[in-house]
Amino acid sequence: MSMGADPTEQERAARRWLSPLNLGVLIGALVAASVVVLLIVQASAANRQRDRALELERHSYDVMLVTRTVGTSMAKAEASLGRFATSADRGMGTSYYNAWTDAGAQITQLESLVGKDPTEVQLVHQLRDLYNARGEELGLTAQRAYYKQGWPALLLFNNAGHSKLIGQIDKTLTAIQDHESDKLQNRFDQSDAAASESNHVVKLLSLTGLLLVAGGIVLAWLAWLALITRRSAQRETEEAEYRNVWLEQAVAERTRELSESNAMLNREMAEREAAEARLRQMQKMEAVGQLTGGIAHDFNNMLAVVVGGLDLARRRLQVEADEVGRHIDNAMEGANRAAALTRRLLGFARAEPLLPEAIDPAKLIDGMSDLIDRTLGERVMVATRLSPGAWPIWVDPLQLENAILNLAVNARDAMNGAGRLEIAVDNVTLAEGEVGEAKAGDHVRVAVTDTGCGMSPEVLERVFEPFFTTKEVGKGTGLGMSQIFGFVRQSGGDIAIRSAPGEGTTVSLYLPRGTKSAPSDTINIAPPQLRQVPSDPVPAALTGEPVLIVEDDPRVRIATTSAITELGYRPLACASGEEALALLEGHDDIHLMITDVVMPGMTGPELGAQVRQRFPHVGILYVTGYAGEAGEGGELEGEAVLRKPFTVSALERAVTDALHRARPAHAA
Repeated sequence: MSMGADPTEQERAARRWLSPLNLGVLIGALVAASVVVLLIVQASAANRQRDRALELERHSYDVMLVTRTVGTSMAKAEASLGRFATSADRGMGTSYYNAWTDAGAQITQLESLVGKDPTEVQLVHQLRDLYNARGEELGLTAQRAYYKQGWPALLLFNNAGHSKLIGQIDKTLTAIQDHESDKLQNRFDQSDAAASESNHVVKLLSLTGLLLVAGGIVLAWLAWLALITRRSAQRETEEAEYRNVWLEQAVAERTRELSESNAMLNREMAEREAAEARLRQMQKMEAVGQLTGGIAHDFNNMLAVVVGGLDLARRRLQVEADEVGRHIDNAMEGANRAAALTRRLLGFARAEPLLPEAIDPAKLIDGMSDLIDRTLGERVMVATRLSPGAWPIWVDPLQLENAILNLAVNARDAMNGAGRLEIAVDNVTLAEGEVGEAKAGDHVRVAVTDTGCGMSPEVLERVFEPFFTTKEVGKGTGLGMSQIFGFVRQSGGDIAIRSAPGEGTTVSLYLPRGTKSAPSDTINIAPPQLRQVPSDPVPAALTGEPVLIVEDDPRVRIATTSAITELGYRPLACASGEEALALLEGHDDIHLMITDVVMPGMTGPELGAQVRQRFPHVGILYVTGYAGEAGEGGELEGEAVLRKPFTVSALERAVTDALHRARPAHAA
């Protein structure tokens, strides 16, 4: 075992000095000194505050003394004036004049003592005015007495004795006294508080001194303890040297165990990679299950056209050959669309390596618009912006469809099932390093933009990690974005995401421009053989009663309108709930409304709720092509429901039942 050089005695001394115990003692001494300085400063401040309070008390005593002196001087002056008026002794007149002048000088002194106290300043000014007014009254008496006019002087002095100014002067002097007395009481309180604080600080200083003495004793004990600890540490160091050999052997043994664990982890990683491959395939199957509801609705709409058209053709086969041909054409169109949708579904579920070919991205996205619409639902408005001169690309079309569909489903979840989704195709020329690892040159950008909640920077950093997902448990495996990332990189392109919380998300797939031209994308599937079924008897023509038909799919709307006409009713067809309400406003004779359940904007149950409130005489028949819609949230519970596809006879029975529900008398 290699050992380092022994530290010098100075280094060991420095380490002991910088030990936690010594540092703690040093910090404690600094804190104690700071406390002592702080207490001394507080004691000095408390003494200054007490001296200031005592000085203010003396000032209040001066104000009160001068105020009483003013009253005394004025009373003395009036007494001298009375004797002067009675005796005409000019010595008494001199005494009156001197006492009255002293009272004025004392008011002047009082003005300087009150300082800036607004209440006392106002009272002293008021006293000055009363003093001047009283002086004018008494001056008339003094003037008569000076000229020895005894009875007029006595009469004036008697009138002056009953003047209102006497009470006002006394009231003013009392107000000054009371106000200064209140101030004096407050200053007593301040002086007591300052003295109390000073005494408290002195006690704290005494207590701090005792604590410092106790601290010295503790420091002596710690020094003795440190000496013992040092000797114990020396013994532990010697023992540690013997343990080092044992630790080296233990480390070697642990290293061998870690090597075995590493080999085991490598085997587990290989097994996990195989499990991830299986999970990717399972995710595709899960996505197919999520598509089932929308696709079932689409299939049943198509089959409703097929069955309705064939049923009408069967009814009129012998009398109206041209009409039969039109209905058969509609049925063939629906069958071809169903076959195309089946082909896309089977291709989407395959787990195969990339099979690239030259394709036109604009045509591919335009061709899968129906699949996207039905997958996302009626509440998501899908818009496409496809460049007419889009370059061809060399990719696996099924994988590209899978990627676009995954992005659309993620966007729907981010928008909580309602919002606007835009799919755009543009030609771009990238510089080296402009977008990830995409090479410089011509690319086609396929951008999917939503109006959802957006992603935070933390989520953006991990969005391509396998098994990372922000969805609830059971709603996603976290493999969708990693699959898209792998497909785009495998195709020679790259992917970029622009998103912020509350501002939506744009995911852009950059795919290299292909060097081969894209073939035309056409589907030509032969229609299936139709089974000949005996025709039901045509019902007798009714009275031409109007029936309102609400259906957003034009082919289903045409088929339903034809069936209603066949039954003898007069159909009024529209494509939305808003149009239906407008038609009901203008037709009081409508007693039955046939409406689809899932429609853009206002759904069938929402329309039915408004019709029941505004037009209670109108019966409602709901038509649905997806079994999961019926009874969803209890909306259709207890309602008349007809499932697609249906025959004319089934429609006739449903219409009759709905009319009976709305108008029982009509059944009779």
